[in-house]
Amino acid sequence: MLDFLIQTFLTLFVVMDPIALVPAFLGMAGMRPRNEQLRLARKAVIVAGSVMLFFALFGQAFLRYLGINLAAFRASGGVLLFLMALDMIFARTSGARETSEEEIEARAREDISVFPLGIPLIAGPGTLSSIMILTGKSESLEGDLGVIVVAFIVLGICYFALRSGTRVINLIGKTGVNVISRVLGVLLAALAVQYIADGARSLLKLG
Repeated sequence: MLDFLIQTFLTLFVVMDPIALVPAFLGMAGMRPRNEQLRLARKAVIVAGSVMLFFALFGQAFLRYLGINLAAFRASGGVLLFLMALDMIFARTSGARETSEEEIEARAREDISVFPLGIPLIAGPGTLSSIMILTGKSESLEGDLGVIVVAFIVLGICYFALRSGTRVINLIGKTGVNVISRVLGVLLAALAVQYIADGARSLLKLG
C-alpha cells in the first residue's frame, strides 16, 4: 500500500508540476494586488480539487457507462501524458493543457481562477486521466481514499507554490523552472510508456 501511495504522489506531482504553474500564474495575475492573487490561487485550487474528486469517485462508472475499457483508457491516457512530457522536456507551452488562443483569452479575464488556472492548468486532462488510472489500479476503497488524500496533498503543494510564486521565480529563475520541468518531463515520459505498455498488455489478454 505504501509503495502505491508513493507512486501516486510521484505521478500526480509530475503531472501537475507545481513549479511550472508559477510562471503561468504570474503571467496572468502578477500585476494584480497580493490579496487578489491569493484569492485567485485559493479559488483555483478549490475548483481543481472538486473536479479531481468527482473523477476519482465517479470516473470509472462514467467509463463503464460509455462502454470504455479501463485498459484502453490507460493506454490512451499514456499517449496523452507522453505528449505532455515532450512539451515539458522541450520547455514549451503544452497544448494538452492550454492552447495559445485560450492563453490570450485568459489574460483579458477578470477571474482566471476557474479557467484557465483551475481547469486546465491544475486539473487538466493529464491529471484527470492519471486520477482515473490510479483509482482503477487501486482496486479497493482504501486505495481509492489513498489516491484522493494524496491528490489533495499535491494540490496543497500547488497552492503553496502559487502563494510563493514571486519568491520561487526569484530563487530559481525561469531557467531553474525549465530545468525542473525537463527533469519531471523525462520521468513523466517513462511513466507514460509504462501506462501504454500496461494498457496494451491488458487489451491483448482480453483479446
